[in-house]
Amino acid sequence: MSTAAESARPGTATGRTDDDPPAPSRARRRLGLLPRIVAAIVLGVLLGLVMPEAIARVFTTFNGLFSAFLEFLIPLIIVGLVTPAIAELGRGAGRMLAATAGIAYLSTLLCGIFALAVSLLVLPRLIGGAEVATLENPEDSAIAPYFSLEIPPAFEVMTALILAFCLGIGLTLVPRGALQESFEQLRTIVVRTIEAIIIPLLPLFIFGMFLGLTMNGQIWTVIGTFLTVVLLVLAMTVVVLLAQFSLAGWASGRNPLRMLWTMAPAYATALGTSSSAATIPVTIECTKRNGVPAAIADFVVPLCATIHLAGSTLKITTFAVAIMIVTGTPLDVGALIGFVAMLGVVMIAAPGVPGGAIMAAAGVLSSVLGFSEAAVGLMIAAYIAIDSFGTATNVTGDGAIAALMSRLRTGRLPQAAEGAPRPEMHGV
Repeated sequence: MSTAAESARPGTATGRTDDDPPAPSRARRRLGLLPRIVAAIVLGVLLGLVMPEAIARVFTTFNGLFSAFLEFLIPLIIVGLVTPAIAELGRGAGRMLAATAGIAYLSTLLCGIFALAVSLLVLPRLIGGAEVATLENPEDSAIAPYFSLEIPPAFEVMTALILAFCLGIGLTLVPRGALQESFEQLRTIVVRTIEAIIIPLLPLFIFGMFLGLTMNGQIWTVIGTFLTVVLLVLAMTVVVLLAQFSLAGWASGRNPLRMLWTMAPAYATALGTSSSAATIPVTIECTKRNGVPAAIADFVVPLCATIHLAGSTLKITTFAVAIMIVTGTPLDVGALIGFVAMLGVVMIAAPGVPGGAIMAAAGVLSSVLGFSEAAVGLMIAAYIAIDSFGTATNVTGDGAIAALMSRLRTGRLPQAAEGAPRPEMHGV
């Protein structure tokens, strides 16, 4: 799912010169992350059927190095993103900010718990017989790497989480100063590292992982599981949106189905762009047509585009349970509930790059649920495969939260903006 926090930052437009690269190079640069991930999966499966082991070992060597670097980086990602995010939420619009953030977190948490309950009830019946005894890391598989490199992290993931919470809360209690500016600079460094290193190399990592799964005979179980879980996730997003707008309709005294239909342009735009940031103008206009005052819509929608990730949490939770089932990992309900609660907090700090939410969640997956690098890699592939549907669920739900905030803020039922112009659908 891509949120405002996950949308790619636009580059600077410049005029064409003789030194510019030819058009095909520009087209390659514009190729989105999703097409590259899909191409990596397809090539990994196809080449895994014919590739000699000597060549395959090159990719397993790369995967081992990439996994070690990612394991080193995850605690820094958590501290660099969560700390300034919490600090920034502590100031601003006072009680309205706190109320909006609280409702957004509650919505995200309830969606995660709903996804967890459905997954625990349904998935064992759907995919319980398709177990992979051990989902091995590429560097630990039968295709051995040529060499490996250990890069111990500066501190453990749980240490990073607690440290980020303590520092972030502490920064809300003191005047803004050099310390907060330092963490904001650390966030910039972390985001640039993800943009420049992790995201560009991610398709190659996923290619190597699916190559190893194919050569080890595990790939068809994984693909069959993915398709089943994708259908379940799409069905749950429909239920979530109906529930959100039923509550919003009750609070605002309007027909919830009509409110949901009014948000259709925002949903369609998010499907086309996979970006909550690009969808914000359309979401605001749709929200106003549902009778939300402009001042509230202009405040709530951009904020929720960053902190309300109900669709993303639903996807991550469902696929996490699915991977635990196929790998034979015991389903500890207490640990899974703690994972969902922690995930809702971590989602707030998702960095401004495509796939940033799952990168921010990687630390919680490994620390709370014990996911290996290979399992995290599968989570990344699954998340990005249906990213646009998660984004569409997130932004559409933002309209429901804005309607709730309108009732809480004004204490009266909003009036429909029947005369407002119909918003355009950009990006579809």
